[in-house]
Amino acid sequence: MSLTPSNMIDLGSPMPEFRLPDPEGNEISSEQYGGHPLLVAFICNHCPFVQHIADSFADFANEYIEKGMMVIAINSNDFHAQPDDSPERMRKEAIAHGYSFPYLVDESQEVARAFEAACTPDFFLFDSEHKLAYRGQFDDTRPGKGTPTGKDLRAAADALLAGKQPDANQKPSMGCNIKWK
Repeated sequence: MSLTPSNMIDLGSPMPEFRLPDPEGNEISSEQYGGHPLLVAFICNHCPFVQHIADSFADFANEYIEKGMMVIAINSNDFHAQPDDSPERMRKEAIAHGYSFPYLVDESQEVARAFEAACTPDFFLFDSEHKLAYRGQFDDTRPGKGTPTGKDLRAAADALLAGKQPDANQKPSMGCNIKWK
């Protein structure tokens, strides 16, 4: 495991377009989320940083989907080198944690590169015009240090849903590096 911070790309950056399959092969497109705030989370199955927040993130997603925010997760790890991140394991992971959002396979890793995603987890929250409003950590807990609440991401989502810009003082996420081909 290589501890890696997220790239703090410029706020206001446009969301890259994408079309990716879920583990069953159903394609999901960024166009489907037009006009809605959208959280794009780069996660995987085996990373201890993702495992640390997985249940709390699932609860967060359920809560904020009810409030009108869309949520998707993308696994960009090279699952040929990391079999725990295979689409079959993704399906099991989504069921185990109660993911109510699409969990997509970025086998080519082109989407991760377009987003400049660096680690898992890595969060990108876009406003309804799909301009970047937040990038950074779920919260300041880490494996073995605290119980995850999602307070940083929650504050940004609350501001966005209230029609305000989230605080621009944002902390990078920390996690395992994306397993590039």
